[in-house]
Amino acid sequence: MIKLLLLLAVIAIVLMWAGSGRTSRVRSKPAGREPQPEEMVQCAHCGVHLPRGEAVREGDAVFCSETHRALGVRRRSSSS
Repeated sequence: MIKLLLLLAVIAIVLMWAGSGRTSRVRSKPAGREPQPEEMVQCAHCGVHLPRGEAVREGDAVFCSETHRALGVRRRSSSS
C-alpha cells in the first residue's frame, strides 16, 4: 500500500513539473502586438545600414556612430 502511494506521489510530482514547464514557455512570449519593423538608413561615412532609431543624425546626414559623425560625410569615388 505504501509503495502504491509513493508511486502515485512520484507520478503526480512528475506531471506537475512537466506541466509547469509548458506554461512557463507560454508566459515568456511577449504580450501585445508584434513589433513593427524600423526603417533602415545608411551611414554617410562608411555606408553601413542600420535602423533609424540607432543612427546618429547631423542635419540631413545620418551616421552609425559618434566617431563617424565627427569624421563627416565621406566622398566616394566613382569607379564606373
